[in-house]
Amino acid sequence: MTSMTQAEKQAFLADVHVGVLALNDGDRGPLMVPMWYDCEPGGELWFLTGPQTRKGRLIQVGTRVSLVAQTEDTPYQYVSVEGPVTAIAPANPELEGLPMAVRYLGPEKGKQYFDSMSEWGVTVRVRPERWLAVDYSKS
Repeated sequence: MTSMTQAEKQAFLADVHVGVLALNDGDRGPLMVPMWYDCEPGGELWFLTGPQTRKGRLIQVGTRVSLVAQTEDTPYQYVSVEGPVTAIAPANPELEGLPMAVRYLGPEKGKQYFDSMSEWGVTVRVRPERWLAVDYSKS
């Protein structure tokens, strides 16, 4: 059995992984981009983006998006979520930008990255509604 419990899915998604975000792009194929994200178990996931980027222009409150996070090493695991964007607000650099940079780059490099950024854009929040997951460590 390679399935995960809901608690396992939430814990996996809350761990540090680069996510791949997918969203509809009109008559083109879906836009898929790797990105940093954060998510507390049982809560919404969130990420930062520039409002004038391609993804930033496609996202509005109510837009349905998908995000997948995976391990690169065996035993292979992934969690995919799909749900609506619930909020878009100006990013708070100190409360969101710095913690996100430290989450992915560590304290020293995260602070350097944070200090190098002049614009943090917007914070996008997504409510996960549908989940898919595989954990081959269970097989």
